[in-house]
Amino acid sequence: MLYLKKVEVRALLGKPIHPKTVTARTHSLTRLDDFQDKGHLQTAYHDVEDFAMIHVTFEGGIHNWLEVCANNHRTICDLNPSDMMQTYNPVDAQFDDIYVVEKTGTKQGWANTEPDEDFTLGFPQEVEAFCRTVAYGDPVESDSQLAADTISTVYSGYLSAEQDGAQVAVELL
Repeated sequence: MLYLKKVEVRALLGKPIHPKTVTARTHSLTRLDDFQDKGHLQTAYHDVEDFAMIHVTFEGGIHNWLEVCANNHRTICDLNPSDMMQTYNPVDAQFDDIYVVEKTGTKQGWANTEPDEDFTLGFPQEVEAFCRTVAYGDPVESDSQLAADTISTVYSGYLSAEQDGAQVAVELL
């Protein structure tokens, strides 16, 4: 997200935008007394959280969604932006020889299918950006400032979580 905001605002205003504040929460849901292990989640971790959420504020932009994380399912409802493509398949065997999307346990039911997964995830664009930098001297897209912003944002998220989700300013270098 930090990269996308950097590119978006640089294209509009000629300079990148940096994160301003974060709020974050972390939890150890699989260690709650009433957690029921259905065998779908990793539960053998020690001394780490198994759920984290961070909210990063910028100047402008919108993303509306509802997300439910449970021990037997995960549901994401994207209102804006919407998903590119969804497919419903009532019988798993019908898609035996069809690639749907990575990291899915079944091809039955609704799936967020990817018509071109590599492109959607940005892999060809990353390689092209690297090659253009080396070959033509184009500016580096993921530069040290983006790395510093990322580390500062993540660290600020941990500070927020330690303060029960209090809003924390992102200190930029």
